Amino acid sequence: MRKRKLPGLLLAAVLLTQSGCWSSKEIEDLAVYAGMALDTGNESPMEKEFEQEGGSYSKKNKITATVQIVPLKTGSKDEVKGKTSPYMNITATGDSVLEIFRQFSLRLNKPIIGHHLKIIVISSELLQERNIKQVTNFMLRDNDIRPSVKIFLSTGKAEQALTIKTPDEVPSFYINDVVQNQFRTSKIMDAVLLTDLDALMHSKQSFILQNIIRAKKQIEFSGAGIIKGDTGRWIGNLTQEDVACIDWLTNQGDSGAIKTYDEHHNPITYEMKAMKTRIRVETDKDNQLTFRVRVETKGRISEDWDAEGNPSLRSYQKEAEKLFKSKLTSMLEHLLNAMQTRYKVDVAKFGKAVRIQKPGLWKTVKSNWDDTFSASKINLDIDLQVTDFGSTTK
Repeated sequence: MRKRKLPGLLLAAVLLTQSGCWSSKEIEDLAVYAGMALDTGNESPMEKEFEQEGGSYSKKNKITATVQIVPLKTGSKDEVKGKTSPYMNITATGDSVLEIFRQFSLRLNKPIIGHHLKIIVISSELLQERNIKQVTNFMLRDNDIRPSVKIFLSTGKAEQALTIKTPDEVPSFYINDVVQNQFRTSKIMDAVLLTDLDALMHSKQSFILQNIIRAKKQIEFSGAGIIKGDTGRWIGNLTQEDVACIDWLTNQGDSGAIKTYDEHHNPITYEMKAMKTRIRVETDKDNQLTFRVRVETKGRISEDWDAEGNPSLRSYQKEAEKLFKSKLTSMLEHLLNAMQTRYKVDVAKFGKAVRIQKPGLWKTVKSNWDDTFSASKINLDIDLQVTDFGSTTK
């Protein structure tokens, strides 16, 4: 009889020692937000009216924060259906993101929570006025926000990126999913996550963030904004082709296309199928840096508007190779000029090559790397081969 009672007593003891989630809150009692936008401080007409009615508090209008709340009945993008709006945006202005979020509690019937935050969009205008470390400080400290949140820039108001017209889908989910098209185009860069941002800011490296533009309630990923490492502020934009070239230089892309024109002004397009880039670091007696960049790529002629040409002929392919090589060289030189002359920053990881190949030199130049990089020499060597021309009737 005692043997039968012993398992029951042990089970009861285990249950008594288990700690429950006494401080947890039911999801139905929370307002889940999936997107956040940060703009320069500019009170909305509603906020001004609240203040006129006595709803004011001590603050300075330095930043405007918008969060996109996903209704609890539409907690995932697959469930977003129906005629009603699948989300609600709420905006407030102040000088502390945490305080702004607490102010939302005065206007909502549920407290907001960031466990499912997907994206943060920051306006370049705000980052001209404020250091990126200042405006993201709260998000980096908040335990509710996951480090996998994606960070974007916006040339216009960041809040407008969260008001795009999508087919029965929350804009934050939509923007988050566009990144997945990277396998189709090298104009979409690797997403910078919140955890990446923290590391980049501490290293004081210059870096880029994918830029979003908006027109007719639609968005497009267009180039990238440059954040200067020593100031943490936005200093300018790179073009879509510049972003594609960074993939070529860093071996990060697995897709890419080069469009150019033949002597008759007909468009002809090269689709990259394989690519490898090597950067060799050299120095002279005065420690003048020279980078020797060799790009090797193989691909196909995917489109050709020359009705008389025959892509299957090797002579035709060789002429096409010259055109594509010239175009790629021009694209790379445009990027290098933007980095070395216009903005004087390294956002293509040339510093990483120095750190690996010449660690002793890197220790002496890393504190002033952008200036050292801007004064360096870069030699390009491109080996481009057309190995395929797709289907043809000739």
